[in-house]
Amino acid sequence: MPESRGRKKARPTTARPAVRVEDKPNPSWYVPTFVTLLVVGLVWVVVTYISDSRFPIPGIQQWNLAIGFASIFAGFIMTMRWR
Repeated sequence: MPESRGRKKARPTTARPAVRVEDKPNPSWYVPTFVTLLVVGLVWVVVTYISDSRFPIPGIQQWNLAIGFASIFAGFIMTMRWR
């Protein structure tokens, strides 16, 4: 019975290996930014609850909670990319 031909191995397109995103360190502003987002979001939510949704921005009522939680969420997403 005849044998089938073997597959040729693919040649790499570049001579040097690509640098992965995980290998690069974070910039120096990264940690202070996500810590600030987390703290500001927490303070925003606490002020909203204490003031019965009248502050920090009057007139938007419960949207103050959305702004605070969005800030906390953005800070949390940044913590997952921290190296």
